[in-house]
Amino acid sequence: MKAMMAITGLILIFFLLAHMYGNLKMFSGPDAFDHYAHWLKSDILYPIVPVGAFIWIFRAFLIVCIVLHMYAAWKLTVRDRAARGPDHYVATKRLAQTYSARTMRWGGVILVLFLIFHLLQFTVQAVTPGFTRGTSPFEMFVATFSAPVGFLMVPLYALWLVAVCMHVRHGVWSSLTTLGANTSPRSRSVLNAIAWIVAVLLFVGFLIAPLAVFFGWVR
Repeated sequence: MKAMMAITGLILIFFLLAHMYGNLKMFSGPDAFDHYAHWLKSDILYPIVPVGAFIWIFRAFLIVCIVLHMYAAWKLTVRDRAARGPDHYVATKRLAQTYSARTMRWGGVILVLFLIFHLLQFTVQAVTPGFTRGTSPFEMFVATFSAPVGFLMVPLYALWLVAVCMHVRHGVWSSLTTLGANTSPRSRSVLNAIAWIVAVLLFVGFLIAPLAVFFGWVR
């Protein structure tokens, strides 16, 4: 269960890094961003697979990873509680844990809920703050984070990113530890540094484009 949780977690983190890189194409202008969005939904692996097939294969793969990740987390939680017993009192060393480690389960629930909202907004276009169905990807992004809608969406997006990056920081550490990389005090320091670098990179990389739109640097 721990290995499955670690592997699926790392896959999802790599996806976040790739998604962040794609978002940064906002700074290249509407043509580049819209071309990138079109390429994702139609041209990847064509003609090996039919036009538009890859994105659905990839989405199914990500859904499987998320389900397996959540199942492993639930299973490990059940096993942990069963091992302690209903009347067993455990003295925990809270100071030895990071806040992100203590809130991993609730953080995961928050991430899933916002992910659903994110998909309803940008993929399904069932929730359309500031834009209408059929709007181009670049225009959707700009409309979402421009004033007046941006006064709500930018803070919400930032709060979600805080939850994401707290989850990722501990997830990178625990995943690499589970897979055997935590073998010495030096390796622990390196893993901790990698975890912080990935978390900060994701936070800055995902938030910079919405801020640029909100302040009018990208129109």
